[in-house]
Amino acid sequence: MQKNYDISVVVPLYNECESLRELVEWIDRVCQSNRLTYEVILIDDGSTDDSWDVIEALKTDFSDAIQAIRFARNYGKSAALYCGFEAARGEVVFTMDADLQDSPDEIPQMRKMIVEEGYDIVSGWKRKRYDPISKRWPSKFFNFTARVCSGIKLHDFNCGLKCYRRNVIKAIEVYGEMHRYIPILAKEAGFNRIGEVEVHHQPRKYGKSKFGMERMVKGYLDLISVTFMSKFGRSPMYFFGSLGTIMFLIGGFTTCWIIIDKLYKQLHDMPLRAISDQPLFYLSILAIILGVQLFLAGFLGELINRNSSDRNKYLIDKKI
Repeated sequence: MQKNYDISVVVPLYNECESLRELVEWIDRVCQSNRLTYEVILIDDGSTDDSWDVIEALKTDFSDAIQAIRFARNYGKSAALYCGFEAARGEVVFTMDADLQDSPDEIPQMRKMIVEEGYDIVSGWKRKRYDPISKRWPSKFFNFTARVCSGIKLHDFNCGLKCYRRNVIKAIEVYGEMHRYIPILAKEAGFNRIGEVEVHHQPRKYGKSKFGMERMVKGYLDLISVTFMSKFGRSPMYFFGSLGTIMFLIGGFTTCWIIIDKLYKQLHDMPLRAISDQPLFYLSILAIILGVQLFLAGFLGELINRNSSDRNKYLIDKKI
């Protein structure tokens, strides 16, 4: 029989052997002092150091409190979270980074917001950060853009310390670099009670950050993807069809106007230019062609969507 816990803590890690034991012992102290049953799910994302040896030793010391998964290579944080969510058995599921910058002392307060106050998701907000300015300012701009696009009033989408009601993480699929957009994915799935709490951010104690500036580029591309999918994922014709129709009409009306203008000038013996000598004519034809292509893209998207295996997966809140 599968055992359930009060909380599950999913910890993705990559080359964090120095901090793992300290993190697990810290989580254990917090849970023991608050009388919470717990499990820690460690996802080794293809580490090349001694992280897995440390995890095996922790499994021996903490027994049932530890679950561990090791990837054959580095797949990224989203893949690690996806597998961790699949394995989680806690009523409330936490995510935190393995570098000790997220404090397990925040667990009781965040869990209370889920269990007693009815939130579906609680996200940490690192108001005071100990990262270099080269990471802080791009992060501020990124979070502002994400708030505007999603309508979710979170200050820190990037914070690794979050907690979820279990049915939230079982209803969403995390892929690519979508781990920072889990609140957006959850909102699209029907979980609208999203809260935020200010958390303590600690200076990195061991090693160095595994994320470079390329994550900002990937983050914005994924923001475009998740925004589009949340609005038009089940009805691509609304986007492509509308845009294609507008371009087709603009191109068609402009072409007609050019032809009518030429005929009018011919009838009144006015000086005129050949239609083929007018750049506007070619731009109009281009608009018509692009409009037809966009409309066909929307039509093909609808055909693919109608044959998708998960198109009728709906979130059912209650049954009687």
